[in-house]
Amino acid sequence: MQNKRFRLRTAAFVSALAFVVHSAWAVDPFKVRDIRVEGLQRVEPGTIFASMPVRVGDTYSDEIGASAIRSLFSLGLFKDVRLEVNGDVLVVIVEERPTVANVEFVGTKEFDKEVLKKALRDVGLTDGRPYDKALVDRAEQELKRQYINRSLYSAEIVTTVTPIERNRVNLTFSVTEGDVARIKEIRIVGNKVFSESTLRGLFDLDTGGGWLNWYTKSDHYSRVKLNADLETMRSYYLTRGYLEFKVESTQVAISPNKNDISITINVSEGARYVVSGVKLEGNYLGRDEEFKALVTILPGQPYNADQVANTTQAFTDYFGKFGYAFAQVEAIPSIDRETNRVSLVLQGNPSRRAYVRRINVTGNTRTRDEVVRRELRQLESSWYDGDKIKLSRTRVERLAYFTDVNIETQEVPGAPDQVDLTLHVAERPTGMVTLGAGFSSSDGLGLTFGIRQENAFGSGNSLGVQVNTSKINRTLVFSTTDPYFTPDGVSRTLDVYQRTSNPYVDVDSYKLITKGASIRFGVPFTERDTVYLGAGIEGTEIVPGTNLPAAYQDYANQFGYTSSTVPLTIGWARDNRDSALAPTRGNYQRANAEWGVAGDARYIRSSYQYQHYYPFSKKYTGAFNGEIGLGKGLGGRAYPLFKNYYAGGLGSVRGFQQSSLGPRDATTDGVLGGTKKVNLNFELLTPFPGAGNDRTLRAYTFFDIGNVYGENENFTTATLRSSVGVGISWISPMGPLRLAFAKPIRKLDGDRIQSIQFQIGTVF
Repeated sequence: MQNKRFRLRTAAFVSALAFVVHSAWAVDPFKVRDIRVEGLQRVEPGTIFASMPVRVGDTYSDEIGASAIRSLFSLGLFKDVRLEVNGDVLVVIVEERPTVANVEFVGTKEFDKEVLKKALRDVGLTDGRPYDKALVDRAEQELKRQYINRSLYSAEIVTTVTPIERNRVNLTFSVTEGDVARIKEIRIVGNKVFSESTLRGLFDLDTGGGWLNWYTKSDHYSRVKLNADLETMRSYYLTRGYLEFKVESTQVAISPNKNDISITINVSEGARYVVSGVKLEGNYLGRDEEFKALVTILPGQPYNADQVANTTQAFTDYFGKFGYAFAQVEAIPSIDRETNRVSLVLQGNPSRRAYVRRINVTGNTRTRDEVVRRELRQLESSWYDGDKIKLSRTRVERLAYFTDVNIETQEVPGAPDQVDLTLHVAERPTGMVTLGAGFSSSDGLGLTFGIRQENAFGSGNSLGVQVNTSKINRTLVFSTTDPYFTPDGVSRTLDVYQRTSNPYVDVDSYKLITKGASIRFGVPFTERDTVYLGAGIEGTEIVPGTNLPAAYQDYANQFGYTSSTVPLTIGWARDNRDSALAPTRGNYQRANAEWGVAGDARYIRSSYQYQHYYPFSKKYTGAFNGEIGLGKGLGGRAYPLFKNYYAGGLGSVRGFQQSSLGPRDATTDGVLGGTKKVNLNFELLTPFPGAGNDRTLRAYTFFDIGNVYGENENFTTATLRSSVGVGISWISPMGPLRLAFAKPIRKLDGDRIQSIQFQIGTVF
């Protein structure tokens, strides 16, 4: 074969699939003896050879050459590709694209730079990737999308490409964020039954009139939020009989400067319909009467979409109780527009029975699988049971380790009688810092501190320490709980503590020092009832000094300055609340008894607490907390003073200094506490003004009443203290925060008033 030199060159590759520039000379087909690659810097030669449609020993032709160029360009690694033929040797000459060495942002204030870098990684632009102008354009569009999601429509982005050594480039995205686009007007057109102000009040979006707008950002436009508001308005109509209500259109207009947004919503209300009747059709497993008992739709009342949805969901859940995972229930309306009445047919189809093949847990990046799985009551390889699945979800939620818990049912391909369950969880921080404070003109500022990790190392065990470093009360408590000390769910709690009470700052003042340790086991008797059994050892020392109350001196004279006891404890708790963190419905009860069976102090003390939450509406929740306590000495011994109950302050009667109510020493006026305690709290929680429907930030009003009584005092309503006030409840990153402004309405001379109090970490 005569030696010829053939050169195929592409000066600019516009479309590898449509256009290849050929030289004027064509090459005769030949058998390739060797393939050489020139121009590589970072790309491995194997990448070239793997992408080429020709190998050593193959016959080369112009068509194969064009295909090779297209294949190499499609890799996105090269700026130019040339093929040269030198005899029977094919030479591949490439010019690599520059590699992105670094991506930097200038002028970004709204976003953390790592968030923006992650957004660019999602579109394929990151350090070490080949530089591609088209990819940079997509990156700019993605950055603009991120800013639009924050209502920054006027954001401008300029990309600077800086070449550096070794065929690399630095990319700098210079951002001019501009001002946030704010909603200036929301108009609702077509409404006749409900006023525009009433409908706008349902929205989370508004024009920013609230003084907390800096926190809620409710005037920042978001399509997602607008869709949610439209659904809220639709639900508002559908629950009041307007079966044919619909949103005709939504127009969002942005001003030329991209700073002002106007929203116009066109609605069609339709007529109001009354339910004329409800009947069941289909297969209800011969349990029609049982299903009828689940119907909440009321004939003679306006059509209510919530009642219809609740009924169909109840039917589906009831089918699931018998293993019918794929049951379908459809509410078919029959509308009579002449009389404005609607009848409903509930069509039931249980489909087929199924059992659970596998249960998967996803999203638990920190919590161990076994911590989640041991809460499940639906087991693998057993019949699908809707009640057990709901209970499993509730138990996992009660762990309080996750912000979101959902269970998804999936069919198993090729197995019509099997399903897989996937439990999706989203981790939340489980460490909690507890702070308490109160301020009064006489005693100044008092602080307490505690830290607790409810899910230590993802094990489900809790570790905690509480510290009070005030001059009056010093406390150090270490505690740990293993919720599954046994495989059956028996918990074990260990406590070690030291408490020092120094009621007077004076160095020579008397003190009470209590040291002890205890162990407690929690035995679950039902899904909601737990019985606690425990024992401990405790010693209390009365350190004599100035201002020692006569009651303490009398106790020391009779039993000594050092007292020890072995307390046995028994308790019971039942939790029916929908949430332990921010409950809105349900109740919580607990009862405890402590019996000093050995040592110097012989006594019994007991308490009972009841909490109830009632949702008056979506926005308003009523809450009640009641607690009583009683203590008595045994074996002819006086009740130990250091076991007294105390009242006043947060968790009791707000507006009075913490633990300041009850009997006092006649000489020193020191607080002694009492053997009997009663405490009642009433609250009404409402949306915080300006915060829209945000349930994590709420205001509340309260009425408190309570007191403690000495061993020889009788309970009388005349000595009960009471207060009213307002407060703020906020689910903060550190835990629930409650700030109270209280005013006593029944007080006696000498009571210690504390008008402002706050606490982080508890509900009541």
